[in-house]
Amino acid sequence: MIYNLLRKSALLLTVLCSFALISIAQVPEEIITEASTPAEEEFLNGIVERNNIHESRVLAYPPYREADVPWERTIWRVLDVREKINAPFINPLRPFAEIIIDAAENGDLTAFADDNFTDQMDPEEINRLLFRIDTNVVIDPETYEEEIVVTQSSIDPMNIQRFRIKEVWYFNNKYSRMGVRVLGISPLLDVVDEDTGEFRYELPLFWIYYPQARELLAREGAFVSGNDAAPMTWLDLWEMRRFSSYIFKASNVYDERLEAFHESRIEQLIESQRIEDDLFNFEIDLWSY
Repeated sequence: MIYNLLRKSALLLTVLCSFALISIAQVPEEIITEASTPAEEEFLNGIVERNNIHESRVLAYPPYREADVPWERTIWRVLDVREKINAPFINPLRPFAEIIIDAAENGDLTAFADDNFTDQMDPEEINRLLFRIDTNVVIDPETYEEEIVVTQSSIDPMNIQRFRIKEVWYFNNKYSRMGVRVLGISPLLDVVDEDTGEFRYELPLFWIYYPQARELLAREGAFVSGNDAAPMTWLDLWEMRRFSSYIFKASNVYDERLEAFHESRIEQLIESQRIEDDLFNFEIDLWSY
């Protein structure tokens, strides 16, 4: 009985395999000749396709109660891209100013006119700052007559050499440690005299709210290391504070910058370093050994 069942099962399996081979043999084989249309070739810029940056996720800030933050101080800084450590900010492939300017133009980020993040700017206001209309006198090569030509020029992101940063240093009572959180970033445009070319003042184009920009910065790569297999995002760079800057204002009763109290640049730098030391020593001075 068992022997007959095994014979029938083997016979059935043989028949099924035969049908499978016949069906496979009937599939027409694609023959590639010199006259055939070439297949699409995928040009990979590297060894493997890397999607770590595009698939990175942003961790939300931990929730704090008002009682968890008994002390905080607001600091304003200036980041100069001409310092060596700040070289990623002027990467010619994708400078940082281009990232936030494009996001503000497209409406991906809300642009503010003040660092309190209360006065929102509409697209027309942003365009007036980013684009400039000039009138130039040119000579017609055929008639040799002077003509007035209206041209529109845009700001080159590579010309943005400084950024303002607003941040808050705070003591976390829940974890008993100091922390810092960036609140806003503003690109600064150097305004020069059109006749002499001399520097007049620096103009903050707009402010972006950093907590809102974290999702965007997590999808943008920043070149900061010699290992291309381990790229860093702009969010990583800001969260790890891999940049150099100096303090030009700290919260005070007069709401003034350091230059209002110290005329000399050297004195301003000394006061800036003193504030840095106070922030560093604040947490240490809370404990005794």
